[in-house]
Amino acid sequence: MSRRRRGERTPLNAEINVVSLIDVMMLLMVIFMITAPMMQGGVDVALPKVDAKPLESKTALVVSVTADGRIFVDETRMSLGEFKATFPSMARRQGREGVYFRGDERARYGLVVEVLAVMRSAGVTNVGLVAEPEIINK
Repeated sequence: MSRRRRGERTPLNAEINVVSLIDVMMLLMVIFMITAPMMQGGVDVALPKVDAKPLESKTALVVSVTADGRIFVDETRMSLGEFKATFPSMARRQGREGVYFRGDERARYGLVVEVLAVMRSAGVTNVGLVAEPEIINK
């Protein structure tokens, strides 16, 4: 074994140890795979199951009606009176091309019609009715 002489430099090691980087990447991938389904957010609504074409845009305002009659705009809870008073200004301010309506399959039909009438009177003409895809067993 030779000793370094004074003033002599050790050669540089230009290799990168990627094993630890791969470990971190794999850990992050597992975390994202676990949390991605939870990040969908929104209001918990049992949507009806139908055979329909999927909606295209993701930028629309989302109005939800739950089975117990609660109304949500995006994730903000409102009473029917508050919804009637604030929805027209929200629809104009958002500047979005339309509204997605998520109605629980057990929601009272009268309330659903009232909410749709408020959206129509606010000038919203493009309403997408959101449903779950129907699974057909063959």
